[in-house]
Amino acid sequence: MSKIIWSKIDEAPALATYSLLPIVNAFTKAAGVEVVTSDISLAGRVLAAMGLAEDELSKLGEVVLQEDGNIIKLPNISASVGQLKDCIAELQGQGYDIPNYPENPANADEEAIQAKYGVCLGSAVNPVLREGNSDRRAAAAVKKFAQNNPHKLRAFPEAPKSYVAHMEGNGDFFGNEKSVTVEKAQKVTIALNGKELTSVDTLDGEILDGTFMSIAALNTFYKKTIEDAKSNDVLWSLHLKATMMKISDPIMFGHGFKAFFPEVFAKYADTFAELNVNPNQGMSDLEKKIAGHAQEAEIKAAFLGAVEADSPKIAMVDSDKGTTNFNASNDVIIDASMPVVVREGGKQWDRTGAAVECVAVVPDSTYGMFHAEMVADCVKNGQYDVSTMGTMQNIGLMAQKAEEYGSHPTTFELAEAGTVTVTGTDGVLMSFECEAGDIWRMSRTKDIPIKDWVRLTVERTGLEKVPAIFWLDENRAHDVQVKKKVDAYLKDFDTTGLDIQFMNVTNATRFTNARVREGKMTIAVTGNVLRDHLTDMYPILELGTSAKMLSIVPLLAGGGLYETGAGGSAPKHVDQFLAEGHLRWDSLGEILALAESLRFLGNKHSDAKLAALTAALDVANDGYLDNNKEPGRKCGQPDNKASHFFVAQYWAKALAEGDNAELAAKFAPVAKALTENEDKIMSELLAVAGQAQDVGGYFHPNDEMAAKAMRPSATLNAIIDSI
Repeated sequence: MSKIIWSKIDEAPALATYSLLPIVNAFTKAAGVEVVTSDISLAGRVLAAMGLAEDELSKLGEVVLQEDGNIIKLPNISASVGQLKDCIAELQGQGYDIPNYPENPANADEEAIQAKYGVCLGSAVNPVLREGNSDRRAAAAVKKFAQNNPHKLRAFPEAPKSYVAHMEGNGDFFGNEKSVTVEKAQKVTIALNGKELTSVDTLDGEILDGTFMSIAALNTFYKKTIEDAKSNDVLWSLHLKATMMKISDPIMFGHGFKAFFPEVFAKYADTFAELNVNPNQGMSDLEKKIAGHAQEAEIKAAFLGAVEADSPKIAMVDSDKGTTNFNASNDVIIDASMPVVVREGGKQWDRTGAAVECVAVVPDSTYGMFHAEMVADCVKNGQYDVSTMGTMQNIGLMAQKAEEYGSHPTTFELAEAGTVTVTGTDGVLMSFECEAGDIWRMSRTKDIPIKDWVRLTVERTGLEKVPAIFWLDENRAHDVQVKKKVDAYLKDFDTTGLDIQFMNVTNATRFTNARVREGKMTIAVTGNVLRDHLTDMYPILELGTSAKMLSIVPLLAGGGLYETGAGGSAPKHVDQFLAEGHLRWDSLGEILALAESLRFLGNKHSDAKLAALTAALDVANDGYLDNNKEPGRKCGQPDNKASHFFVAQYWAKALAEGDNAELAAKFAPVAKALTENEDKIMSELLAVAGQAQDVGGYFHPNDEMAAKAMRPSATLNAIIDSI
């Protein structure tokens, strides 16, 4: 049988899999395809790191290098330290003999434990699997559905005060960047004042970027934005990505936390040092550290008093629970949080739950310029109209860890002031004068991924017949090196009649937004960093969620990686499910990915039965959208489990009425049973509404308990299991 690997991951999409995968396998096996799981969840990675489970992520890293690799990758947790510690505690509670995570290693043994756990932090999964560039877009049926059933975008006020603040000049990663292309493979060493930090082996034609964030400049920037927010009477909010960028962004988060509460951190500095309080982990961790301390109440009162007396209002993650922007570094993920600012008319929520205008603070201008222009465009032109707005497709450069913005092995918080050098076989390639505490990092972009990125761009532009814009800035060091390669590789392809242009971030955003407002499509051709931001911002505005996007990664070796939508809202979905048995996660992204995965197999093997199975799934997806079978948000409405039932019903019906006689005969009785028993099945699915659920764990659920909770209809189960 042909094989598709379905990633076992975390939170809401993991719960949905317990309901969806039995249906998927029942249908695909009829066409000679088996869908198997591979556990790359945070818990699975933790157990693998401790030698208690197979290292499934490394195995998938081998699959993506195979000609026939075929993987459906659902959104996984990119863990912060706080999430990692919670996961470890849960596993310990389940009886696994694993050590605590040592935040401040005191000896060699603890340093070794920290290093083992370190591979589970941040962007641990994507760099391993993304052995191809990204082709991300909304399926035509999904876009049509969104326009015909527009979700709500809130109007911007008459005289809006909201804006995005980012650093300017030579203080941030953008301003300090240097870039070189190494012509030949060589060992490159990174050193601080002559002391080696690390070394890497580069390839012929590889682009290396070095840069740093000045902490002095960052703190000056924070202070100014806090003062501006107070004088403009708007909320202050910090937007980072401390999950993916596991070294740099938690540090910037911690400096923001201290900048907002300077007097409190100064007054209790000795107490915080005594308790190993780390501002990089936020208020929730601080509260755990001070729990039971003689000054606990006093410290909490000091934070609350500072907000009420001197600081501007702080944006809230959860007003009902009193959870602020500083609760934890992983609570606010920029590619999910900034689209909400635009969606809500430039507003976020204050302590009372009221929507209030804000200054959204995005320190690094590398992508801060994009978010600034998105908000400025709506301030100038008003909110978008979902029913008429056009669409953005993205071709993203990400193969072989291209521009991997976490840059984890080559990111450092500098222990002392001095000179950072990047040295190759022919001498120093780049050097930087830094201060103690600055964040220095290097990223890499290999030559083969750039050529494939250009190929994919030309291919998609030819198919769509719309403008394609390379978001490359002549004033950014990295982009200058990339554009040289793009210019050279474009000559290898037939671009006759194609509209391919180059623009900096601000101009590219303006060009794209103008076309979006005219109802037109534009292809944004971006690097890895901007890919992440654009492919959440535009889909959330256009479709209401990025989970409904097609995300196809043609692997360089010849296989395919099919990624489903972002999981930023997944934790809230789990909370609701555990409380009342209602899962509002929409699995359409997974189902669309499955269709593309099957299409790949069918085309590769010229398999008529597979082609029929895929065509029927396309019909089912159209029926899902046309009949509005997405999960309801409220308990008592049909949820994720009901959506899966309707996909099965529509899929079986399409097969029963299809041209493949064997499949038609097999699925005709299935379609009949699913149709005739619809009322009974829906009654069984809705019977659990309002009931609290126990699946045995948040990070590491019990498979039997989770399957029982997600498959409550005996009638549906019997029909599916009999196929």
